[in-house]
Amino acid sequence: MTSQTSILVIGAGQAAAVAVAALRDEGFEGRITVVGDEAHAPYERPPLSKAVLAAVQADEPSIHVKDADFFTARDIDLRLGTCVESLDAANKTARLSDGDTIQFSQCLLATGGAARVLPVFPVSAPQVHYLRTLDDARKLRTALASTDRAIVVGGGFLGLEIASTAREMGVAVSLIESLPRVLARVMPEQFSQWLQDRVQDKAQVNLHIGQTITAVTLPEDGSPATVELSDGTALSAPVVAVSVGLTPATRLAEVAGIRIDESNGGILVDERCQTSHPDIYAAGDCTSQRHPGHAGTLRMESWQNANEQARTAALAMLNRDVGAPAYPWFWTDQFGCNIQMLGLPDSTLHYVVRGALDATAEMPKFIMVGLRDQTAVHVIAVNAGGDLRALRPIVEKALPIDPAQFIDESVTVRAFAKSVLASAASQA
Repeated sequence: MTSQTSILVIGAGQAAAVAVAALRDEGFEGRITVVGDEAHAPYERPPLSKAVLAAVQADEPSIHVKDADFFTARDIDLRLGTCVESLDAANKTARLSDGDTIQFSQCLLATGGAARVLPVFPVSAPQVHYLRTLDDARKLRTALASTDRAIVVGGGFLGLEIASTAREMGVAVSLIESLPRVLARVMPEQFSQWLQDRVQDKAQVNLHIGQTITAVTLPEDGSPATVELSDGTALSAPVVAVSVGLTPATRLAEVAGIRIDESNGGILVDERCQTSHPDIYAAGDCTSQRHPGHAGTLRMESWQNANEQARTAALAMLNRDVGAPAYPWFWTDQFGCNIQMLGLPDSTLHYVVRGALDATAEMPKFIMVGLRDQTAVHVIAVNAGGDLRALRPIVEKALPIDPAQFIDESVTVRAFAKSVLASAASQA
């Protein structure tokens, strides 16, 4: 590539920052322009529902992906508070909301997504909060600091994190989940039941599981909202935090004729994060891609996936080897527990448990391993990050394990993992 080559990055979040850093680290000397509609420099989203939401305003932690002078020092044109109005893939141009037009050689779509909005909870209602951006977190923090009760709609990871933080702030929480259990799409039933017991008994969150919302009243004067459920329960609170998923930001891609995955609405990318247009790539929450250990395509909304796809896209743009895809990994902090997951869930897996699923323990510690034909496919570690790291090579290499030996707590997980790896090496 010559120094005249130019790369446009649309979106100014974590994936964008990681991608442009990788481009410069790999020796790319051409022009890089990053366009983002938020006023803030790229930041990490996981802390929004935890450290940022819980912080006293004056002590809010820094969540920027890069130092303040990074973009200037690396000669990256960062344009904040600006939208890309249209993308012309054929002519490789983008028109911005400020009237400027940018010509590019290659483009990275790192557009992320927006919180999915329920019509009964409009964004304009003073009681209603959605959490996706730093400004959202600050607004919700202010609201929680001035109330003694809140309703959380949605029992996914984000909804549970918001409920956990609100309880830490002394707010009474009622959480509504329409599915039969929390985390129903991503966790085995045994884990969901343990977490529900902990959330309800230890954290004193009022759970309303398997309930649909039949009526909502949102007074225009900002007085408490009323939410009626299918079992006849009526809940009232000044704050309603809605967390029911993410809608990928694909409008620009669609208008540009780039292929969208019909199964999940994400921008379809290959193993090099290349879209259906040879000079347009995509990374982060807006994408759909095949992942190790899963037959179909997935939209994976995680910190790790944003980072890995960003680096992959940067290397691919420079025509470098992108290496093997990373094994999926995800974490969440809630209700006094660090929960880490390696691999992808599957309803056909058989789970074995090492440790006690004690919902009332001050610091519970256990590991669940999902097996397929004696091979570990999915690992869930609660307050056991070191043990999960020891198991990672076994999972990534798809090595068979003896479940009885794994759950034997007289042998450490590290010793167990070393034994499995040594046995596999001897048979190679």
